[in-house]
Amino acid sequence: MYKQQIWDQVRSQADVTPSIYGAVDFDALPERFAGAASDPNELRTATEAERAQLLADDGLMTLVRAYTFMGDRVADPYAALMPEHGFKRLIEMLDQACRHGIDSVPDAPPQLRDFIAAMETVPDWLDMALVEEGARIERAPMAIMSPIAIRAAFIATFMNRYAALPMALTGTLSNESAARRVKETATFFATSVLPGALARGGEGFRAAAMVRLMHSMVRFNAMRKGRWDVSVYGIPIPQVDQMPAGLIGVTMMSAAILREGRSEFTPEERARVELSRYRCYLLGLPEALLGTTPKEIVTLMAAGLATLRSGFDDETCGSLLRATIGAYLPADESLPSRIFDRVEKGFSKVFFVKNYAGGDKAKAASMGVVPDTLDKACYGIAAAVAGSRMLAYKLAMNVPMLSAAVDRRLVAIIRKQLAAWGHAHFTTDASAYRPNAPSAPHPTPGQPASDQPASTAATRRSS
Repeated sequence: MYKQQIWDQVRSQADVTPSIYGAVDFDALPERFAGAASDPNELRTATEAERAQLLADDGLMTLVRAYTFMGDRVADPYAALMPEHGFKRLIEMLDQACRHGIDSVPDAPPQLRDFIAAMETVPDWLDMALVEEGARIERAPMAIMSPIAIRAAFIATFMNRYAALPMALTGTLSNESAARRVKETATFFATSVLPGALARGGEGFRAAAMVRLMHSMVRFNAMRKGRWDVSVYGIPIPQVDQMPAGLIGVTMMSAAILREGRSEFTPEERARVELSRYRCYLLGLPEALLGTTPKEIVTLMAAGLATLRSGFDDETCGSLLRATIGAYLPADESLPSRIFDRVEKGFSKVFFVKNYAGGDKAKAASMGVVPDTLDKACYGIAAAVAGSRMLAYKLAMNVPMLSAAVDRRLVAIIRKQLAAWGHAHFTTDASAYRPNAPSAPHPTPGQPASDQPASTAATRRSS
């Protein structure tokens, strides 16, 4: 019964949003889905037996297959109104509804009402106090690590050609557009840990709505006019591809817990998990993909990687990589900003070699990343400074007389960083799209891909 229900939801997308899903054959698995034992995939550290166990789990595979075809059942219909209203008006109405309620929007389309109603629906499991505690715990890592690590983390989103194509298609191949996407990603996650941000009407709530609309606009623009090959890539930005961005931190934590022989979260760990789960819920991820225990979280992520076919091509992944590495992120050209840019780029290059190229310098060089001596020095300096600051803040947060003042300081740092990143538009303009999907050869199903990098080091460790 459950299997039938989930596939009914998937297939209903064709009726609800025919402009996106009307021509999709939901019974034909796309090339990207690596469902056979011999298929090259992104679950790199698991044994053949471990992956086979995942593939043999019918319930788990039902989830992964279904959500490989699932977009956003409430944001997609709203995005499909672009020909009628224009993308700027859709953004304006959504922003108005988030800030002042749906009734404040004159002649609000029913699709917008459904969208807002879905975001306002409170899941049974939500404990907002626990979410706020998770945000408080995450403020120190966000304030200290995000400025130096956001470029490196962003790279993980396009190390696989099947998952990266939407970003390439939307014109993120220049340094300027790559910088904008990096800042938008950083802005959303930084905003989400501010006090009260994920509450109804909060900054993070609005940002989540805008991110969902942007993803749906990408689906709408990519799927029309023959710009997308569903038989190869599936649908743009399916739910399974959104798990790593929202859950990679708690997946790494869960994997470490399992290695320690534990099966439950501590109260502090649980708070971090609930923050991530609710943030993902607001972004539209189905509850079925939001595990509640360390084992569930690791298993769901592993299943997603085990069924994502390996594939790195220079036209898609390489171009995105080089554009992102070369992007200038600081807000100005002052000497301190240029110094920070140099240190942060050095950190990102070395991080890439260590984590995305598995330490293989030749492989990294083939992708256009060749850290020099100064890059390595920058990595060491950035890691040492950030590590010492993290330790100092952690110790101070545990002192009752200091914790409130320290938290206020962290909030101020995050807000200053948000101001430096600038206003995030969370939009996608179809006029900037590349006319066709990249034409670089894709691997034949079953073809070995031992020279392909894993999608993220974090998920390698978690598996």
